[in-house]
Amino acid sequence: MIVELNIENFAIVERLNINFTKGLNVLTGETGAGKSIIVEAISLILGGRANKDLIRTGYDKAILEGLFFLEKPKKIERILNQYGIEQDRGNYILITRELHATGRSVSRINGRTVTVNMLNNITKHLVDIHGQHEHQSLLNVESHIDIIDSFGDDSFNELKEKIKSDYIRILNLKKKLKSLSLEEMERDREIDILKYQIEEIDSSNLSVEEDENILIEYNKLNNAQNIESNLGKSVNILQSKEYDSFSTIDSLNDVINLIEEIKDNDIQLEKIYNELINISFELQDITRNLNNYMENIVIDKEQLDFLEDRINTINKLKKKYGNSVQEIFIYRDKIYSKLQLFLNIEEEIQDINKKIKKVEEDLKINCALLSEKRKLIGSNLEKEIFRELQELNMKDVVFKINFEEYDYFTISGLDKVEFLISTNPGEKLKPLSKIVSGGEMSRIMLAFKSILAEYDYIPCLIFDEIDTGISGRTAQIVGEKINNISKKHQVICISHLPQIAALADTHFSISKKIIEDKTIVKVKKLNYEERINELARLLGGVDLTNTTKLHAKEMLELTKKIKKGF
Repeated sequence: MIVELNIENFAIVERLNINFTKGLNVLTGETGAGKSIIVEAISLILGGRANKDLIRTGYDKAILEGLFFLEKPKKIERILNQYGIEQDRGNYILITRELHATGRSVSRINGRTVTVNMLNNITKHLVDIHGQHEHQSLLNVESHIDIIDSFGDDSFNELKEKIKSDYIRILNLKKKLKSLSLEEMERDREIDILKYQIEEIDSSNLSVEEDENILIEYNKLNNAQNIESNLGKSVNILQSKEYDSFSTIDSLNDVINLIEEIKDNDIQLEKIYNELINISFELQDITRNLNNYMENIVIDKEQLDFLEDRINTINKLKKKYGNSVQEIFIYRDKIYSKLQLFLNIEEEIQDINKKIKKVEEDLKINCALLSEKRKLIGSNLEKEIFRELQELNMKDVVFKINFEEYDYFTISGLDKVEFLISTNPGEKLKPLSKIVSGGEMSRIMLAFKSILAEYDYIPCLIFDEIDTGISGRTAQIVGEKINNISKKHQVICISHLPQIAALADTHFSISKKIIEDKTIVKVKKLNYEERINELARLLGGVDLTNTTKLHAKEMLELTKKIKKGF
């Protein structure tokens, strides 16, 4: 259940704190006082869609915080463990939602940042909010099957998941079949293109090693003349045989001869002499190597042209099929597999059709089983809804859940479900959207909620103006029904009816004031005398008379007896 709600800088709320209790919590107040803001704040805490426009004017962010107590923590604890969220020893969960003016929102559970999806997976087990949008879900025929399914047990849900899985598998198989079942002319054209590409790649005889070495060979051959010229000049500098020409080796030998004459005078000179001898030998070896390299240079124009053509061919293939030879090979393997698929298309199509047929056979059997379970749920639900509506002062109502079968599979099976109703004697059964008033719709939804509360234990139910369109004795009955639900669930109810407010275990009044050009929303937990005044306001409007106050007091005393009767 919700223990505490804190709201800061949200809509017209500057700062608000509400401590809810067990049983029935009722919030009342003037129209526009901010009752719906409380529900909106709770909805956002639970993972509802964030909107930066909800941040109070003049502030950069809004902070919403809800403290929850888990009376039956096992289910939630499993999810918290799955997400690695630290648990509170007292079975409390603190959920915080921050809305930033930048449009960003941050959600935290027990201080741990979580995604909205993670938040929803946890909070859907904590609170169920009934608002005006759920009236619309009753009017939407497509949602009726979901309402029926919400009463299913574990085996029902497992069967439904199996049907969903098979349905998605069929969609994927049919999608693949469609991609394979190209028109014959288009398929042949694709085959010709693939064969041409494979032949172009294979006939080029590419290799990774060639790709790495061919440019080196090309550069060497293309610059052969320049290499030969520079080598000739280098050799001539090192060892010129022409008269009066400078020779590095001869000059070095002259130096060696000079040092030789004096080397015996100092051991250091002898060491230098020996180093010069080694250098001389090395220079002679280098000169011989340069001569050998120069003698083996061949300017092969045909080979140069071949290399140039080969480089152009490789670059052309890279431009078409990949940035490297390795990528070209990968592409070739990919289109080869695609070609084989086209060449064996008939066999592949037959295989897929067999798989589709097999899955459809299984799906048909499971859909029939699911339909039986749904009809059983529907039969029981019809009786329970009829009983609940009778108790809610709809004495002449006839409620029917109509089942039809689609001639095609859906993700929920083959069933088409629609709720039909007759609210007056002699009227034919008609869809809800064509028959019910606002007050009748409120009671029908309350009937569903009352029954569902017995099947699916959600600790807190929130009713946002469930009393729309009702008054008098019907309002009293609706209030007693909500009070009955509050015996097993925490209920938070936004109401404008004194009959419901009088049944509250805890009554809050919401008010709005203008202080220094700022709108301030306040929530006050009412004591006995304050409840009398608030009920009198709900009964008689702004002017509180002794008569309305006396009536309000009588209502409170009467509800004490009613609550004891439960």
